[in-house]
Amino acid sequence: MPDFNDLTLLPFCAGLTLLGLIGSWLAWRRRGAAAGVRGVAWSLLPVSLYLTGLLELVWDIVRSTVSWVTHLIFSPTVWAGVALFGVSVVLYVVSGIAKGRRAPEKAAKTKPTAAPGELTSTGPAPASASAPAKPAKAPKGAKASQQESSEFDEIEDILKRHGIN
Repeated sequence: MPDFNDLTLLPFCAGLTLLGLIGSWLAWRRRGAAAGVRGVAWSLLPVSLYLTGLLELVWDIVRSTVSWVTHLIFSPTVWAGVALFGVSVVLYVVSGIAKGRRAPEKAAKTKPTAAPGELTSTGPAPASASAPAKPAKAPKGAKASQQESSEFDEIEDILKRHGIN
């Protein structure tokens, strides 16, 4: 690793800047002023990074990143961690699928609620104090709405048997 207090990097950075300026001059002649000025801007970066001390920071970042990547690739413990992470993601997805499939089955297994006094397979449903009382006499249009209601109940039963809610 180079020592950043050493003056050997200054000639290296100056050489990169000189090559960039030559390329910028060629770009200026072939593609115009905008391309040439953009090339000059990029060409001045190596010397400016050296003079401000940011070249050492950039070098440390690159060196740390390369070290981390090589540690990631060649370390069996890291791969074990990656495998465990994958297993946890798969288990989470499977649990969501299982929960989604279980909800309709559970809803189908629950007993439908019966009105007070209505006959069920276990006998009449008990009358509860919180249930609303049935009206004594239905209005004139009630018979028609009751017939429509029973038709809709039959349609609902058919849809439920086919698994459509």
